Amino acid sequence: MPGVGTTDLPTAELVDQINRLREEKRAVILAHNYQVPEIQDIADVTGDSLGLSIEASKTDADVIVFCGVHFMAESAKILSPEKKVLLPNMSAGCSLADSITPESLDDWKVRYPDHEVVTYVNSTAEVKAESDICCTSANAVSVVRSLDADKILFTPDRNLGRWVAEQVPEKEVVIYDGACPTHDVLRAASVERTRGEFPEAVIIAHPECRQDVVEIADEVCSTTGMLDAVEKYPEAKTFIIATENGMLHQLKTRFPDREFVAADGCIGCRLHCPYMKVTGLQDLYFSLAEERFEIFLDGDVIEGARRSLERMMAVPRDH
Repeated sequence: MPGVGTTDLPTAELVDQINRLREEKRAVILAHNYQVPEIQDIADVTGDSLGLSIEASKTDADVIVFCGVHFMAESAKILSPEKKVLLPNMSAGCSLADSITPESLDDWKVRYPDHEVVTYVNSTAEVKAESDICCTSANAVSVVRSLDADKILFTPDRNLGRWVAEQVPEKEVVIYDGACPTHDVLRAASVERTRGEFPEAVIIAHPECRQDVVEIADEVCSTTGMLDAVEKYPEAKTFIIATENGMLHQLKTRFPDREFVAADGCIGCRLHCPYMKVTGLQDLYFSLAEERFEIFLDGDVIEGARRSLERMMAVPRDH
């Protein structure tokens, strides 16, 4: 199975070897906020998918090791085509990204020929290349507002698309029918049950959650936005977090004096992305030692996808 490899090194020595290889290979290690704690702790940078790729493009590293899922490593390659980009475990896919293909997007473009295509970055490089502009969960509303077009085709996440459409009612937003299973499984009833145990808690939800969850949240924001949101509530001691459970580690690390509770009430047992959890220290070690698994993209795909990403990055953020 891709990514499988074992070594008898104890954890402490494995960490030492990773640090040695990172220096030898002039590598930067990126970890998404949903990765397992030991990967987040050893990374040079943690954050959301596009933010990590942007940070990596600013470094003088020769190698980018992206501990995330496949589309994230692709984004790093798109923004740093001259660098070697490695994905430690090739099993790290994404159900949301897989929900749309260039062919299915082309079908929708034929059905809605006068709509501008806005594609969430949680998509493959080929889909990005077929889009007019990309967006993140943090800037999706700003991106849609910035467009001259009044008709938008939003792909692929239906929950994020619905949330964006509510913020920009002056535009017609047709929404593709994809979803992140990890967020889509959560229901408001589960969140309400958790709030019953922590009645004074602030609820923070990711916009990939269903409408009933978003409606009862105090804050709706990206994973990076969640870190900022906590600072908005200096008196609050407890926060209920409606996103993948890996985010709890990052929040606890940044705010050790606060309590963070999984929105499903069972330490994130349902808010668990299996793809985000396949990468471990062994995978990271072998990726650096053997320079596996390298991301390759066709030049025309890089050019098209980069155009969509750069157009997005030029959009001023709402304040």
